[in-house]
Formats: sequence, C-alpha cells, structure tokens
Amino acid sequence: MFKTIEQSFQVSYRYKLFFTEGLFQVENHLFRDLIRSYKDEPVKLLFVIDSGVAEAHPSLKEEISTYCEKYATNLSHTQNIIVQGGEACKNGEEHVNQVLDAINDYAICRHSFVVVIGGGAVIDMAGYAAAIAHRGVKLIRIPTTVLSQNDSAVGVKNSINFFGKKNFVGTFAPPYAIINDTLFLKTLEHRDWISGISEALKVALIKDLDFFKFVEKNALKLSKRDMEAMQYTIYRCAEMHMHHIAQGGDPFESGSSRPLDFGHWAAHKLEHLTNYKIRHGEAVAKGIVLDVAYAHLTGLITEQDFNRVVSVFQNIGFDLSFPLDSDQEVSQLLKGIEEFREHLGGKLTITLISAIGVKHDVHEIDEDLMKEALNLVNEISNLKQFNFAN
Repeated sequence: MFKTIEQSFQVSYRYKLFFTEGLFQVENHLFRDLIRSYKDEPVKLLFVIDSGVAEAHPSLKEEISTYCEKYATNLSHTQNIIVQGGEACKNGEEHVNQVLDAINDYAICRHSFVVVIGGGAVIDMAGYAAAIAHRGVKLIRIPTTVLSQNDSAVGVKNSINFFGKKNFVGTFAPPYAIINDTLFLKTLEHRDWISGISEALKVALIKDLDFFKFVEKNALKLSKRDMEAMQYTIYRCAEMHMHHIAQGGDPFESGSSRPLDFGHWAAHKLEHLTNYKIRHGEAVAKGIVLDVAYAHLTGLITEQDFNRVVSVFQNIGFDLSFPLDSDQEVSQLLKGIEEFREHLGGKLTITLISAIGVKHDVHEIDEDLMKEALNLVNEISNLKQFNFAN
C-alpha cells in the first residue's frame, strides 16, 4: 500500500527598476534609500564591477567608497572586485568562482547584497554566482549598456555558457532591484550604443506596432546617439519586458514558448560560431531579420513589412549579413534550431510574426526555406537601404 502527501504553495516576487543619473554622486540618495528600505542599519555590500566599465570610469571605485562612507549608517562597503567584461566572463566557471570567493571571503550572507555593475554578460555571470551562494544572496543590478538596461538586466534569468552552448547553466532568480544610470551610456562604444536597440525592436515587432513606429521614425536619431530618443526606447522596452514576465503566465519558462527570445535561436548559435566576436545585440539583429525573412517567404507577412523591418535595422546602422563562409557553417547555424528546443524542452516553438506587432508561433521549420531566407538576408544587406519612416 502506498500513501501520497501532496502540497502546493505560491511565492510572490517583487522587484523595481529605477532610472537615475549619477547614482554614486553623494547628493543622489537613491541607492542609500533603497538599502535603507530593506533594513535601517548597516548592510554589507560587495560590488562586482565590469572591467570595461572600470576602465571607462576610472573614478568609479573611489566614488563608490566615498558614497558608502557618507552613508555608513546604512551602507557597509566590503570590497570592489573587478571581473572581466564581455561574453568571455560567462565561458566556464572561472569568473563565477572569483565572485563566489569574494562572497565567502567577505562573509556576504543572505541579508547582504551583491551589487553588480556592468554589461549583460557580467550581470548574468555575477547573478548566477549570487543565486547559488547560500542558495541565494540578494542582488542589485546596475546595467551599463543599452542592451542590459532595456533587456537582459530587467529579467529574472542568470547564466553562464557551458558545453559550447549559450546559457546552458543558470538560474531563475529575480533581483532585489535594477538601477539604470544614464551616465554609463555616455561612454559606450558606438557598437554597444546601437547593439541594444535590437532588443527594443524585438519586443516592438512581437507586441507593439506603435513602439515599432517610434523606433522606425527615430532610427537616424538613435544612430546619432540622441539621448532623449534612447531613454524612451530603453524605458518602453524595459516596461514591456517586465510586463511580459509578470503577466505572460510563464515567468520561469516552464512551457515551450519563449516569445522574448524572438530571433535568438540563430543569434545564440552565431555568437558561438564567431567565438563571440560579434555583440549579442548584433547577433540578435541578424537573427530577427532572418526570422522575418522566413516569415515573409512562408507568406506570413508582406514584402512591404519585411522591407520596413530591414530598413529600420539598416538606418540604425546594423550590418545584417551573416559571416558564414561555407555550407558546413550554414549547417552548424541551423543546428541552433534544435539546440533552442533542447534548452527549453518540449516541442519546438519558434516565434515569428504575422504582422508588425503580432507574434506568431510555429512548431516546425523548413530548413531549405530557412536557407533561402538566409540567402535573402545576405543579398538584401548589400543593397541600398529602404526608408519607410515617416
């Protein structure tokens, strides 16, 4: 005879995204107030800083120390550690262990905070380390790139790459808070400035025609580093991203659909095939246009809508061509379809669009037609830009 005990429970998550400028200027009380809202006594803080950010902002470490000294009744500053920036920090366990060592050395507990300052890769890696230390140390994310401010740091995922596969090892662990500081955007390389706009176009294409029209109309402004246009783009993209997580019904991706990974099956594989020489956002731009081309070839969208999508990416400044030199590399790229399914499990679900602003899931991909779409993208990327913006 067998007996069964069954129990169900719910866990509520809450986190906030703040927008500011000059976070660690002593007259800015946001960070102090955030920590004080958790506990009105000194709270231990371990800062993990992207090496690229440290180089671009050489006074940052001193500013953090000065800020924490000013508000020492609430902020107990333990150490600033510098970790390698870029996707390389996610390849394997080396940098995760660097963060774990610091968490251990400075006795960061579950009532302490890891504060990570950097691009999306560093935030992914440090977030993973925080999530597995003591089964979960509180995390504050301070993203410093367009892509991390509007997309990757806004979500609930943390990860590193393993077995040559993007984000193979990771956790779902919402941060305590995210703070977007526009000062960090001002020192970005141009590639990093435009790279994150691909994620904004991603959510616009699957969710919001009006937002797509805004990016389309302001594409040239965005390419010329217009801060007002960029701030709205980041805000709206982050807003839709967070709304999807909270209201989409599957925040931890237990189902088979990942609409926020539109264009990502090809992007993730292309990053690996190029040894991460192209930025994630650059790969996403290529992946989105490839899937939109495929949607056009299958009759889901019109040629005019396809051309509009190509136009806005090109006007922003994206190179849409795929740097694949052989049939073997094309075959390797197409393996990304099955790896995408495997990563989530269940049946294959690829998000396409049936109109601008309307997502459309498919469960089969015609590889011959996808190769035709790839050829179309490579051909059109060498042609004169379209311009449908009004």
